[in-house]
Amino acid sequence: MQAILKSIDRPVLVAFGFLIAMLLAGSIYSTNFLSGQYLMQQLQVASFLGIVATGAMIVILPGHIDLSVPWVITVGGMMSTAAVGWWGTTGVIVALPFAVACGAAIGIINGLGVAYLRIPSMIFTLGMNAVAQGLMVLHTGGFAPADEASPFMRWLAVKRSFLDIPNTAFVWLIVGGLLVLALRRTPFGRYVYAIGNRERATYLSGVDTRRVLILCFAASGACSALAGVMLAGYSAKAYQAMGDPYLLPAIAAVVLGGTNILGGSGTYLGTVAGVLLITLLQSILSVMQMPEAGRQVIYGVVIIAMLMVYGRGAKRAA
Repeated sequence: MQAILKSIDRPVLVAFGFLIAMLLAGSIYSTNFLSGQYLMQQLQVASFLGIVATGAMIVILPGHIDLSVPWVITVGGMMSTAAVGWWGTTGVIVALPFAVACGAAIGIINGLGVAYLRIPSMIFTLGMNAVAQGLMVLHTGGFAPADEASPFMRWLAVKRSFLDIPNTAFVWLIVGGLLVLALRRTPFGRYVYAIGNRERATYLSGVDTRRVLILCFAASGACSALAGVMLAGYSAKAYQAMGDPYLLPAIAAVVLGGTNILGGSGTYLGTVAGVLLITLLQSILSVMQMPEAGRQVIYGVVIIAMLMVYGRGAKRAA
């Protein structure tokens, strides 16, 4: 048991410790806090954030950040519902892959700007967020789109098909499993950590660092768009700025789980812990009727605090 604890990063243990403490504190406030129904509901909500945080992590590990997340989520939601409206029965089938492809395309553009033009990722992705916003406003004319989610999107985002576990949790499990597999079992994963530690040294060792960065941003865009599809299914339709509440919580979840925001170290288990912790925190703040502005302040404080704790430490590969 002691060997297992030593193999887990301290930030992960701290995050899970806070998670357990919040659950116990919540159970004192309300007897329904530890009920199976409540926990499954929180898992369903956490799955949306978990998919976004997966994409955020794959960009943060090599030392970058993706600020185009909010409107790429909106692109995913609007393009999936638009596909259903444009192509009828065919659109129902291709809605999800079409929307994910749109998100990946935006991610590829982000990667090209960062890897080849050497524009800071914070600046370039913020610009792409504005571009995506403009495109969606043109697409809808500034109003909520008339198209609705397909029955499959609704089933994927709302229903529970096995042991009363939300389908969204299985989607998150698949996405997270693919990331863990890529980071631990492929050269791509080693390159991602190496770039986060020393990009120049990694390039001089013969690694095509630009291609790796493009793949990272493409994966981030695909994850954001997938989350948008799920959110559109959950709400039965897409709407303007549907991704705005997810940028800071996703970054906060990643850094809260111990991923160095400057790149080079971090584990997906920590990100999972961070997602669950942020989701539970959101639930508690909602019960306390804290306004959205107050929540954003808390997320910002979390990011700054974790940057001060982990950002100045030595980088290391997980």
